[in-house]
Amino acid sequence: MSTYACNKCGMSVNATCGKCNSPLVNGNLKLESGSSVQISECPNKHGKIKSPLCCGQDMTCSVG
Repeated sequence: MSTYACNKCGMSVNATCGKCNSPLVNGNLKLESGSSVQISECPNKHGKIKSPLCCGQDMTCSVG
């Protein structure tokens, strides 16, 4: 399962899909501008979300 942690305060979260309860997996979404955005995605293709924020910054992901 992917765990997202804040490098500033240490808070961490685990995320699961609301439809199938599968752990979300970390990923990146390429934008038309060429930049990329960190996302969390359902492995069963139910959707994706912007990865969590804390203390005004993206939380980093580790797979446990």
